Amino acid sequence: MNLCLVEDNAALLKSLAERLALEPDIQVLSTNGSAEEALAQCPWNEVSILLADIDLPGMSGIELIRQVRDLHPAVIPMAFTICEDRATVFAALKAGAYGYMLKGDSPQMLVESLRELARGGSPMSPSIARQVIREFHPVAEAEEGLTPREQDVLRLVAAGSLYKEIAESLSLSTHTVHTHIKHIYGKLHAHGRSDAIEKAREAGLLRS
Repeated sequence: MNLCLVEDNAALLKSLAERLALEPDIQVLSTNGSAEEALAQCPWNEVSILLADIDLPGMSGIELIRQVRDLHPAVIPMAFTICEDRATVFAALKAGAYGYMLKGDSPQMLVESLRELARGGSPMSPSIARQVIREFHPVAEAEEGLTPREQDVLRLVAAGSLYKEIAESLSLSTHTVHTHIKHIYGKLHAHGRSDAIEKAREAGLLRS
């Protein structure tokens, strides 16, 4: 497999290229300190995999992945970064990344992930894979995580009660009700009342 590496830390870029060059089935064709440099100088027609940092100076790694997918669809991008927050992970995947590995992983794990990528897989660091799985099973996680008081609040929210009415019903302050609802939305990965109610019903937390 032929690689294009993009990493703004010069020392890491050098050590990464040297480590990967030890593998008989891996060739590093291009090393770049920025997305702009990679787009301009990388021999894209010869590259099979793009390994890109996300937090780059100038153009981000996410935008680089998006442009490479548009301009060079035969190239398979994979993120290699310290960023593991949900927003960044899903932005990279939506931009076209087929894998997402963290810099804290062992060098051998990175090598194996590149081979898996070349075989048609979508390698991810364990913590990243768990985030992706949780995105598709948010209500199961919430069912285990909702406290009894949050369940009470959720039932009243589903009944159409206002914050003030919930507060009076449960002998709470409106501020406390607001905090409970914020936690409920977070655990359900919901983006508002109707979304929370729908996801809670899917999980069997509420009767339809």
